Amino acid sequence: MTHIRVRLGAGALGLALVGGLAAAPTASAAAAAPATVEEQRLDQAAPQEILRRSGFDTVAPGFARALERAGSFGQAERVVVRQGARLWQRAVDRAQGRGPAGGDLSRDDDRPLYWARLGMTREVRQWEPEFGLTDTQRAKLLDELEENSRGENTIRYPHAKGVKRILLTGFDPFTLDRDVRISNPSGATALALDGTMIRTADGPARIETAVFPVRWQDFAQGTVERTLRRQLPRVDLFTTVSQGRVGRFDVERTNGAWRGGFPDNENVSRTETVPVTDPASQPQWTSTTLPYARIVAAPTGRFPVYDHTSVTEIPAGGTDPVVRPDGPTPGSTARAGGGGDYLSNEIAYRATLLRDRLGLHDSLPGGHVHTPVLQFGTGNTDPATGTVTDPEFVQNRLDIIAQVRAIVTVAVSGTGR
Repeated sequence: MTHIRVRLGAGALGLALVGGLAAAPTASAAAAAPATVEEQRLDQAAPQEILRRSGFDTVAPGFARALERAGSFGQAERVVVRQGARLWQRAVDRAQGRGPAGGDLSRDDDRPLYWARLGMTREVRQWEPEFGLTDTQRAKLLDELEENSRGENTIRYPHAKGVKRILLTGFDPFTLDRDVRISNPSGATALALDGTMIRTADGPARIETAVFPVRWQDFAQGTVERTLRRQLPRVDLFTTVSQGRVGRFDVERTNGAWRGGFPDNENVSRTETVPVTDPASQPQWTSTTLPYARIVAAPTGRFPVYDHTSVTEIPAGGTDPVVRPDGPTPGSTARAGGGGDYLSNEIAYRATLLRDRLGLHDSLPGGHVHTPVLQFGTGNTDPATGTVTDPEFVQNRLDIIAQVRAIVTVAVSGTGR
């Protein structure tokens, strides 16, 4: 993937690149690819309303026009990188109150970014330029679009002394076949906090964020490690964040090396050991180094916060899974971490395993925080008849964002390397 690290201001998405003469299609040019399962959901009423009420309905059409002006693969690549980065910055700016709201949808909403990105990826997937595009080239454009529209390449910290560095990650919405209106508070938190400064007991700290896809294959291909590897050695604290249980926050004590098979956003299932590099040295379990006792004891917001220690294991010498409320026993095989056996557990496992493989276990606080489930208001719970937003839904999301910020502030106090 091409790594172009730019933090662009919000602006018009219709990037005009002057193309040269189009090359003749090559013999290896590939036909357009069909829309993915995720992209097919775009045409439903709720995603279209979310895009329209945020002003993000112009993103994909503007992007398509810019692509059409590209006269070579190199020009197309520049369009993808720049407009992917612009989409991320536009979403961050909207969430943080900069620039026009673009509509009446609450600014804290993470869903415009998700659906606009899918509109862009669908354009890339179905684009058939005159100069010809191979499968490999199309895949590269898609990878670069994902990477640049998720904040992965805009993570940078000030060089000022005394400013601590925090890395926080969120997720896209998921379980969209159950309710296509769903928002993910972890993604909303990432947008709200990206590039912000917080005041801690020990001075200022800068938060940088990224948002990851809910797809097994992306994780198997190393998207988490690629993003975090260059960051972990220089931060003071990291936390991966995802939506968890109803009405509570959980600091997950232990993460397990197991995928339990729940379908992802492409409706793909995986039931297997978490695939990582150097599997011969892969542990069954990793642990948080976040200051969980301090976090749980602090008054961070309206939701209770728990030190969650339960896991599911196959004990050494056994064959059947057993729930262990106090964590794994020696020699056991993972079947679920504290965060379960889905991608929230997997990102926690991958991030903390990377921390350990970089030799940072004893010096870098890091782990996973589960937020409460983001719930719609009373009377708006039926996906078939409900609206895409309501006042209680917005307030719940704002409260979760504020409490994550408070949790991170507590966690980073007293750290420093």
